[in-house]
Amino acid sequence: MLEQNPDTVKIVFKHFPLSFHKQAPAAAQAAIAAHKQGKFWQYHDLLYENHKTLTAQSYEGLATELGLDLTTFNRDRTSPQTRQQMSADINGGKQAGVTGTPAIFVNGHRLKKRTLQDIQAMIDAKLKKP
Repeated sequence: MLEQNPDTVKIVFKHFPLSFHKQAPAAAQAAIAAHKQGKFWQYHDLLYENHKTLTAQSYEGLATELGLDLTTFNRDRTSPQTRQQMSADINGGKQAGVTGTPAIFVNGHRLKKRTLQDIQAMIDAKLKKP
């Protein structure tokens, strides 16, 4: 979507860890910490590649793989600010009616169909493109 709409689309990722995924809250906090070092998407991708084997010890290993400063990473992932950001994302999701993930919104409107064509159609409609 970004390649097709470089001047009009911005992606905003919000964390909404689901309670039945035991590692989801810790993974979200680790991703926030990676973001603070400019490596959110790379860390995000590693989390998804390793989602079946995540443990409490996994997060540091993934951070090491990306070359993150571990002292800063560990401080950031357990900081009150990180927990506050995650809580704000969860509360915002609940207010928007999110009950599962992924949930995709275009200008505040939730997409029920999430194919690339459906997302582009919604973008075009919001931009009033023919």
